[in-house]
Amino acid sequence: MMNLYSRRKFLQNSSLLAAGAVMASSFKLLKDKPLLSFSTLGCPDWSFNQIMDFAAQHGYDGIELRGIQREMDLTKVKELSTDKSRQQTLQQMKDKGLRFADLGSSAMMHIADPAERLKNLDEGRRFIDLAQQLECPFVRVFPNTFPKDGDKAAAMDLMVKGLLELAGHAKGSKVSVLVESHGDLVKIADLETVMKAAEHPHAGMIWDVCNMWAITKEPPAEAYKVLHPYIRHTHIKDGKITGNDVHYVLLGQGDVPIFEAIDALRNGGYKGYYSFEWEKLWHPEIGEPDVAIADYARVMRAHFG
Repeated sequence: MMNLYSRRKFLQNSSLLAAGAVMASSFKLLKDKPLLSFSTLGCPDWSFNQIMDFAAQHGYDGIELRGIQREMDLTKVKELSTDKSRQQTLQQMKDKGLRFADLGSSAMMHIADPAERLKNLDEGRRFIDLAQQLECPFVRVFPNTFPKDGDKAAAMDLMVKGLLELAGHAKGSKVSVLVESHGDLVKIADLETVMKAAEHPHAGMIWDVCNMWAITKEPPAEAYKVLHPYIRHTHIKDGKITGNDVHYVLLGQGDVPIFEAIDALRNGGYKGYYSFEWEKLWHPEIGEPDVAIADYARVMRAHFG
């Protein structure tokens, strides 16, 4: 028969084991929980307060800024246009448990014309400075196109030089400049060439899986295997593909092997944001943001278990 001392020790040890199991389970849930953000491209008519409230309500961790109420130059948005407004906005985000995941600029790196090139690089620099003030780690730039009858290598060289110039501007900050797989720079080999040449502590890439696969049909697992050293941020979306045309649909309802990419990221130890890019501003015919953005959070959590 168990004496009183033995019984007490048994109960204590059982309690400790149960508590340890709960802690281990909680740690696993926290470890596996994906960092979720969404681009404001998906809700072009929402106020900034609406965006923050919706993100917090649906358990998002971050917001990717790509325009507010159709103003694409973030430095002109009232919530971000002065030192005081930026500080207030950043505090509002923190109060809701949110962070800025990325600032989406329109700066294009392929342009050769000196005046136009300067204009694009200046936009990149302004966004880098803004990102630093908002404690935002990344600024997106476009690569963007190859000349139809010109020198592809020369265009890629311009992309590399632009990325390195902006990375140099970011030196000393906590901001990195990321080139998106976008436009004509979507093949694995071309992206690898540019990223190797533009290697810099403040440079990296955004992996937009749909942009690549819709054109190249290269398997996402192969893309991840080659490009993972450079991937700092992602754009996640799905679509029905007809030729090179994409009709965006809710996650998991399209033709894009998006979960192959998500699993490659997860299994490879990716720690960044899985950022939903619902292109409502460019494609007003697609579903409403409150439905799509809520659905994305639900589907992603279900997928991660």
